[in-house]
Amino acid sequence: MDLTAVEKNLKERGFAVSTFATAKEAADYLNRQIDGASVSFGGSMTLAEMGLFESLGKHNTIYSHWNVPEGMNADEVREKAATCEHYLLSANGLAETGEIINIDGTGNRVASSLFGHKKVWYVVGSNKLAPTYNEALWRARNISAPKNAQRLGVKTPCAVNGDRCYDCKSPQRICRGLVVMWEAIRSCESEVVLVDEPLGY
Repeated sequence: MDLTAVEKNLKERGFAVSTFATAKEAADYLNRQIDGASVSFGGSMTLAEMGLFESLGKHNTIYSHWNVPEGMNADEVREKAATCEHYLLSANGLAETGEIINIDGTGNRVASSLFGHKKVWYVVGSNKLAPTYNEALWRARNISAPKNAQRLGVKTPCAVNGDRCYDCKSPQRICRGLVVMWEAIRSCESEVVLVDEPLGY
């Protein structure tokens, strides 16, 4: 896939951009850039598939509610994660025009994309890319969210049927907030790491 257009448009929106052919190259880059720091993660299959919890954990202090240390609970980890120097997450949809879309249920992931960190890193595989904003939003709601609902084992229509968003009112609904990054936030550095391989949902 040609990532030239999205790279150009992201840069015009104030994001730093790095592009890699493989997940391994991207992971190696992130391990060089983030060293001896406090690091937190949004819930992300992309980051998990890349082994970043493990590799960054060898030379950084990591806080992830997916890997709760003994003596802490997930909420305590989320509180610590909210003030780490570096925050890593992916995107549920990325438009070639440069908008980054994320949907969240608890709110910690989208909140940390907006405030609280020295630098935010969006690690995005080629499967997240859509030509327009509306198509990226459709992807986030109808592809990414149902797959995440199935992964979490919730009993929502999208998880049961696995086909689309039903805009349900289920108490187990995971789609409770949506953030669109039109431009890089002023409060921190933001870098998009594009990977020319499918990653995550």
